[in-house]
This record gives sequence, structure tokens and C-alpha cells, in this order.
Amino acid sequence: MPEKITVAVVFGGRSSEHAISCVTAGSVMAAIDPDRYEVLPIGIARDGRWVLARDERLAISDGALPEVSGDGPALALPFDPDAAGLVTIEPHEIPRALGKVDVVLPLLHGPYGEDGTIQGMLELANLRYVGAGVLASAVGMDKAFMKLVWQAQGLPVGPYVIITDREWRLERERKLDEVKQLGWPVFVKPARAGSSMGISKVSRAEDLVPAIEAAREHDPKLIIESGIEGVEVECGVLEGVGDGPNEASLPAEIVMLGEHDFYDFETKYLDGTSRLEIPAGLPGEVVERLRATAVRAFDALGCEGLARVDFFVTPEHDLVLNEINTMPGFTPTSAFPQMWAATGLEYSELVDRLIQTALARPLGLR
Repeated sequence: MPEKITVAVVFGGRSSEHAISCVTAGSVMAAIDPDRYEVLPIGIARDGRWVLARDERLAISDGALPEVSGDGPALALPFDPDAAGLVTIEPHEIPRALGKVDVVLPLLHGPYGEDGTIQGMLELANLRYVGAGVLASAVGMDKAFMKLVWQAQGLPVGPYVIITDREWRLERERKLDEVKQLGWPVFVKPARAGSSMGISKVSRAEDLVPAIEAAREHDPKLIIESGIEGVEVECGVLEGVGDGPNEASLPAEIVMLGEHDFYDFETKYLDGTSRLEIPAGLPGEVVERLRATAVRAFDALGCEGLARVDFFVTPEHDLVLNEINTMPGFTPTSAFPQMWAATGLEYSELVDRLIQTALARPLGLR
């Protein structure tokens, strides 16, 4: 029998998306084929401690969000680039090697994980990993630079204003005037967060400053976007197999069922007031144009592995890129695995493809 491939699954982390990362990890680890792969579950606690997390509860239960307790055996960092392995340090014991790691699956969302930080560490450790590299991860995490790159590539984005921490402290009135010129409504977002954390829809001037202050609790850098009339649609992208072309899934249309007027954290994960229509209820020509644009957006940032590309489709069927997510959620309700299932790639096959793509990736500069 061939030796099993060791996959280190890293989850949790220091960002506000800690809980969603835990849920993603629970779903993915349950789908990894135990006959082919040996899984090392590595949790990062909110305070940054790395632990061997074999007994963590990794699901949303009765509205309670999971998290890495930090009680497991501590892990020494960084990885050993010579042995490609991990070392555990337990109280009153000498350090113990956990063996060689073949590939890392960094299921981290948001800053300190999805933004190129862990990718840089893994590059230094000479370890293969699933997903985008350092630059694509960093640009994909920062909505301001993401849009700048897309604009430079001639891809369609909506009007927006960036507010840095320095500008908010020293040039507040000028930046507020810029935002008001976008017209109402606007969406106030942390520039480097996901899962709709800290986002507010603002329809009048008096609500703008409170929305900005709320977003700044997640990130001192903000992006404020003009509201786009149209439906919200998502599309999954996978790196091609071998030298094959990158591929786009059937797109999903987000359908709001409750009183929420945009796709926020509660509608995504907690209260069931949204659903995904797959494939999206769009004409065939629009669907194919959307899939092609999703691949172009993926390529423009130099992404690898996987990404979810989010759009608005206007009543005239124009496409407007909203953002890209280089490590999209893999929870049971997440769009990315559902879109690929509808396209013909089931959950376990999707996870296996991502691992195999990472194993085939050369080390070093690409």
C-alpha cells in the first residue's frame, strides 16, 4: 500500500473570521479521503498560539460560533525547511517531531492568513500549499489594490473611494466630500476583511460617520463603494489541471429571502434569510461572459489554486466586479463548493483536486 500523503490543515487565526475558518476546516477535514491522506489539524488561537487541535468542535451549533481553544499541544514555529516537518512542545516533555508534511491546506480567512502572511512563511519553509501565493493573496485581500489591478487590466469595477487611517485622522472632511459625490446608497467596508464583517449600507449623510467608525473597528483602511443596481452573482475559479486552462464554475445568484437589504454575515451563516440559485437566472450569453470574466480576474491577480469572484449584474446585463476571495469559505452553505457541485465536481473531489494541484506545484519562484 502506498504511503499516505500528510496534509497539515491550518485553521482559526487572529482575524475576525476565526470562527468561519474553523467551520470551513471541520467540513474540509471530514471530506478528505482517510485512505489516501493523513491529516494534521493545526489550530491557531485568537492570541496567535499554534496548537495541535485534534479535539476541537468545528461547527456552528445553536448560533454559537466555534473557536480554537488553544489547549492542545503547542507547536514550535517555523516549519523545519530541511525536514519539511512540524515539532510539538508539550509541558514537561522534550520537543517531539510530528513527521514530514507533504502539503499545507491553509484554511484561514482574512488578515494574518489569507493575506500572504502564512503563504510567505510556507515559502520560506519550502513547503507546498493550497491556494494563491504571497502577492496574489495580499492583493486579493486588499480591496483597494485589487480594484487598481483590475482597472489596469481593463476589467469593469464600480466607483469607489479609499480612506486610509492617516486620511481619516487628518483629511476627514475632504474624504467625506469624496464619498458623498458617489451618491446614495454607498457600502462602507473594511478594506482587508471578509465574510461581510464590518460592512454597512449607508443611504443618508448622517449615517456615514458612524458606519465608518464601525468599519474601522475591523480595519483602519476602508473602501467605500457606490451602490450598484443589479443582482449579486458569484463564480468559482479553479487552477487548470497540468497545463490546462483555468476553469470557472456555473455561477450562483444570491437571492435574499428576509428583511436584510444586503448579503451580510447573518444572512450568510446564521439566520437562513438567503439562498443560492445555481445556475444563476441569467441568459446563457451572460453566464458565459461572466465565467470568462471570472477567469480573467483570477489571472489578472496571478492567483493559483482557487478563488471565488463576486459580481454585480446590472439590469442591462453589464458585469461589475465586486471582489475576489482567494480562500473562499468551504462551509456546507458556502457558495464555492455548491457551485462546483452544480458544475459536476463534488465536495470530496474538489478537496482532492486542490490538494493534488498544490502537490504538483514546483517549489520556489514560479
